Amino acid sequence: MPTSTDLPRIPYNRASSIEWPTILLAAVIYGGWLGLTFCWAAFPWWLLVPLAAWTVAWQGSLQHEVIHGHPTRSRAINDAIGWPPISLWLPYPLYKLTHLHHHRDEHLTDPLDDPESFYFTHDNWHTLPRWLQLTLRFNQTLVGRLLVGPAFMIGFFLFGEARLVIAGTDRRRAIWLAQAAGVAVVLTWVIGVCGMPLWLYLLAFVYAGGALTRIRSFAEHRFAEAKEERTAIVERGGPLGLLFLNNNLHVLHHLRPTVAWYDLPELYRGHRQSLVEHNGGLVYRSYADVFRRFLLRPHDKLLHPHHRTTGPNE
Repeated sequence: MPTSTDLPRIPYNRASSIEWPTILLAAVIYGGWLGLTFCWAAFPWWLLVPLAAWTVAWQGSLQHEVIHGHPTRSRAINDAIGWPPISLWLPYPLYKLTHLHHHRDEHLTDPLDDPESFYFTHDNWHTLPRWLQLTLRFNQTLVGRLLVGPAFMIGFFLFGEARLVIAGTDRRRAIWLAQAAGVAVVLTWVIGVCGMPLWLYLLAFVYAGGALTRIRSFAEHRFAEAKEERTAIVERGGPLGLLFLNNNLHVLHHLRPTVAWYDLPELYRGHRQSLVEHNGGLVYRSYADVFRRFLLRPHDKLLHPHHRTTGPNE
């Protein structure tokens, strides 16, 4: 079993103070979003929906990149690149706060300490109505994560945030006021200038974009007693590797979160053996492998083993 002294030695030096590939990527994403929303009526629905979903999911990957100190050494510039709320529901400052909390690897998958965990404590699980339990089990399959996953992701997040806003916790009201102003600008452009129906934006950009993002997070983490073995690798990302900015190589990202997205593949190839040993061999050959294994089968049980009392397995 790996220990903290067994961490792979992976040297990495940032090449420059400005990472131009990421600057170019940001221009492509935001320019693409402006073009798609302005010209939406020229696209057939079967083309508009995947392009819109890709754009919003790609911005989520870009936000993840800037959270970790890219593409410049200026936190203010990086945050400005990640801030535009084109997904509507997730304020960038809250994503940054919760994601950096998620990177405390000793708490990975713990539903009380990892804000990105899909697990439940025994006590919380048995407070849920039966219909919700059944739907959450469906959400543990990949097809469920694509169909109902965005609803759970957005719904649970907004419900929790509403409670924090009411309680006046951690500048939540100021963050959500800024988010509301940003969303107003986005929707003024989308509806007022571009003439797109709100329902179409919510479906094609927000919900479908959230569904694509769920593919990335679906098999990234899985409970194991050793914290090093809770983070997976998807070796051949293919087009989804570009969409997720190579975060399919997720164990490398957790070990070296400051590595730029375009440097991850080469660094992974140079240290593959030690990385696979480090994470206990939690490796998927490709996203096709993930689909084959989990399209209709659950990725894991929903009850976290460290938060069980009595009762049957879920």
